[in-house]
Amino acid sequence: MTKTIRREILIPQPPEQVWRALTESATLAEWMFPNDFEPRVGHHFTFRVPANPKVGFDGMIVNCEVLECEPPSRLAFSWSAGGLADTRVSFRLEPDGDGTRVLFEHSGFDVSQPWGDQAFKGAEFGWAKMLKQLVAVVAGLATDRN
Repeated sequence: MTKTIRREILIPQPPEQVWRALTESATLAEWMFPNDFEPRVGHHFTFRVPANPKVGFDGMIVNCEVLECEPPSRLAFSWSAGGLADTRVSFRLEPDGDGTRVLFEHSGFDVSQPWGDQAFKGAEFGWAKMLKQLVAVVAGLATDRN
């Protein structure tokens, strides 16, 4: 059985600003992790998740590949790390008044595996934190432009 994380958030800035936060490597690192992302289909990249010794986490490398890239509305990439293989992260951006509705999904968690449920719960926690940071980073991009 597989599980999916789904979130819908409203960001008061336009889709082009949200798109920058999703697709510019340095800006992406501000709300996620250091990376070598490029916004083109087929690009293989990594996120370098730092260690957190307080909770016994040694850090990890997440291997990804850009699967979809349609500025400024759709981005999807594979996500493989540790025992978690071939899950998929996607963002769909929809204009909503002056802002943007972000439809986020991380799918493919095989919870029938011994580590599956733990990976799913860890990802739920991590994405909740990162998506909050995304909102703050996009707001910062707005003030940088003014």
